[in-house]
Amino acid sequence: MKRLLICSSLLFAAALSAQQAPPKSPPETESVNIAGKTITIAYSSPAVRGRDGHIFTKDGLISHDPNYPVWRAGANAATKLHTEADLTLGELAVPKGDYTLFVDISDPNNWTLIVNKQTGQWGLRYDKSQDLGRVKMNMSKPPALVENLNYTLKSLGANAGSLTLSWENHSATVPITVH
Repeated sequence: MKRLLICSSLLFAAALSAQQAPPKSPPETESVNIAGKTITIAYSSPAVRGRDGHIFTKDGLISHDPNYPVWRAGANAATKLHTEADLTLGELAVPKGDYTLFVDISDPNNWTLIVNKQTGQWGLRYDKSQDLGRVKMNMSKPPALVENLNYTLKSLGANAGSLTLSWENHSATVPITVH
């Protein structure tokens, strides 16, 4: 009986400590207010963890996803976009509401942002028929390795802003106009 209590206690303690370990791809939120309206992106942020040069290649980390070369642009659940206003991302009109973001990385140096109307799905579920549209992103190389994937939303004054996605040795930006 004593052994059973000790084993049960050890199992309970191990389960409790495992639940408290930080997630490998922690949830993040980025928001900006442009022209009095809020735009928010909610995503999970994976880390490079020594895999630099092996994330976006044809045989790299992302190439194992079932929708490759369409990437969930984050980890875990699908990346969410919420906008309180009608806006334009690049040349794509996006009515106010909720969307999922994906990125086409067919060419790792020329990304295309995908705004998808389906929401609430796990990140590996992608239905092309639900695309609102696609927009080319402006690519650049960050000055240093970006260890954790991050989205940056910036207000550029008046009704203008930008959305930037950076990870590893890639940074991709699309302009935002709020209507």
